[in-house]
Amino acid sequence: MRGLSVEAAIKSETLNMKALALALVLSLPVPRLSPPAQLSPSPQQTAQKKGGRWYFAATGHAVYCYGPVMTVPQAEGRLVKVATFCRGDQTMVPLKD
Repeated sequence: MRGLSVEAAIKSETLNMKALALALVLSLPVPRLSPPAQLSPSPQQTAQKKGGRWYFAATGHAVYCYGPVMTVPQAEGRLVKVATFCRGDQTMVPLKD
């Protein structure tokens, strides 16, 4: 620190510390990112892949059915849409229009 003022010496030390910190950060190892592992499907996910579909039942619940939607006549003479072959051993579930 010969011939330097106190302020110049402090600036020089600050610059050296910054350079040292930068060199340290740049020398750290960088981890390689690998693609996420594929999860095996759960039994519920495989059951949903059998061609079924979610429907909104007249009771306000969501139902998962495998069969087609049909229009069936009621005793009063009106027609009702129903989903067929639904989960939970339900053959026909009336749908909300």
